[in-house]
Amino acid sequence: MQGTRKWFSKDLLVKAGLISSVFFFMLIGCASSPKEFDPNIKGPQMIVEPDTIRLGVARMKDTKIVFKGKGFQPEDSVFVKLLGVDKNGEKVDVPIAEGNVDNFGYFTAEVGILVKIAELLRAKLGSNEKMETIVIITQPPIPEGTYTAKAVSMESEKEAQCELVFKGPSLLDRLKDWIGGLLGKIEKK
Repeated sequence: MQGTRKWFSKDLLVKAGLISSVFFFMLIGCASSPKEFDPNIKGPQMIVEPDTIRLGVARMKDTKIVFKGKGFQPEDSVFVKLLGVDKNGEKVDVPIAEGNVDNFGYFTAEVGILVKIAELLRAKLGSNEKMETIVIITQPPIPEGTYTAKAVSMESEKEAQCELVFKGPSLLDRLKDWIGGLLGKIEKK
């Protein structure tokens, strides 16, 4: 009996260590290196961090999506739109961020939570019985794929583009969303 108990505890520790290692390496593998502007390009250019985004609800809410640009007219405004998004069988451009250009021609534009929820996840914000904000899923998110994001100046004709990749939720994302559903933070209709 005692030998069985000792084996069981060692086996349990080994399994827990393996599971912890898998989660650790999954988290490490998600990090990406910061993007840089191409010094060989003289005109306007734009980058996005991260350049690959998972379409899990919990992940999307926590992901900071930031567009950065350079080479624009100082003190101008820039709007960023996602080109060719399939909306009810029609390809449309979706505005997703805006930013102000500084005195040196640089801008930063972060994608807000409402755009992430309504335009990318195609869900709605609501509230539960505790008056906490929840995500209500009513339809599938935008289709997976590589999209072109385009920054357009308001006062000048300067434009820049970059690519943004959307992937389906990973197994870990689905687990987080399932837990979010159990906790009443995510609701499917």
